[in-house]
Amino acid sequence: MTCRKHAVVTGASTGIGRATALRLARDGHHVFATVRRESDGTELAQVKRGRITPLVVDVRSAEQIAHAARTVGGHVAGLGIDALVNNAGYGVFAPLEVVSMDAFRDQLDVNVSGQLAVTQAFLPLLRQARGRIVMVGSLAGRITLPFAGPQAAAKRAVVALADALRLELAPWGLQVILVEPASIRSAAIDKLRRDTAAVLAGFDARGAEAYGELLANALRRALDLERHGSPPEVVADAIAGALSSRRPRANYLVGRHSRRLAALAVLPPVLLDEVRRRLFGLPKVRAALPPVPGLATVAGCREDDHV
Repeated sequence: MTCRKHAVVTGASTGIGRATALRLARDGHHVFATVRRESDGTELAQVKRGRITPLVVDVRSAEQIAHAARTVGGHVAGLGIDALVNNAGYGVFAPLEVVSMDAFRDQLDVNVSGQLAVTQAFLPLLRQARGRIVMVGSLAGRITLPFAGPQAAAKRAVVALADALRLELAPWGLQVILVEPASIRSAAIDKLRRDTAAVLAGFDARGAEAYGELLANALRRALDLERHGSPPEVVADAIAGALSSRRPRANYLVGRHSRRLAALAVLPPVLLDEVRRRLFGLPKVRAALPPVPGLATVAGCREDDHV
């Protein structure tokens, strides 16, 4: 008799996480899918009855993470879990000069500390089954775009987590895989537009003069790239392939523009800066702009799942 495999997927309400939970369930896994709202979990469970168990988890909550690990451990009854997909995360799109420190800290808390906290909690179960860990990063971990500094800082930290975990867990036969999506088309596009509009509305007069036009223009171009991006199922397919492969790669580039952006990332800074300026319509120098001392910071907006 073949035992059913078990997987945990975080941030499964929408986008990449939801597509991955559905794909793994279709492949025969019993999927424990973490969501932040109970209604999202109910809908997801109904799509794949008996194959998806939703768990309400905010990855900033040690108590909720621990409860989820106990719940999963009780279900698998000593078999362990075969896969952990760390997908939960969100992005802040705002100038670093004016992003609030609370928003910046929350970005790191969810995207970095949350991934590590979940990994630590589920490692005992992963050891039992000699399972695999997938860290869902982003091309932002390789190339920083203007006004995406908070997200890029978090995603570069995820790269470091994946590298360190891959080396440290190898003696126990545990494999760690980093998946790096580029332009992905999902409901997060509309969320990004709304959140950035809120950032723009929160500028004081000096902030609006310094960054209003630049941020609005950059947002339009960023949204255009995302609208023409790949569907989240492309990332789900890559994750499923990495989990089923006999010899998975350490890194998977996935999504439209992923290889092009990865190639740009190795350009000398002076050339890369020029490409990024042109791509997002940024002037090299704004000589006519007056000094803007004391810009007020604006609150960032959070997103439930990975962009």
